[in-house]
Amino acid sequence: MTNYVVCVILQNMKIGERGQVTIPKEIRNRFGLNPETEVEFRVLKDLLVLQKKPTKLKLGKWKGRCKRTFSRLGYKSVDEFIDDVRGR
Repeated sequence: MTNYVVCVILQNMKIGERGQVTIPKEIRNRFGLNPETEVEFRVLKDLLVLQKKPTKLKLGKWKGRCKRTFSRLGYKSVDEFIDDVRGR
């Protein structure tokens, strides 16, 4: 079961002609919403939820780092190791 914390903000906003709305500074600061921050809109039942888009991990720099170690352990690939760990 998902639990939600409901916070009521006592400030009304109007959507402008171009579909824009200003996010209050207190909320921008609290959630780290700076200019150019990407956000996502989600619909949950009858609610519209705005959330900060998760940042992508830059994993490219880790590619190939464990090749020798896996090789010494007798594995040809990471996938083979994962299958072994999962008992496949």
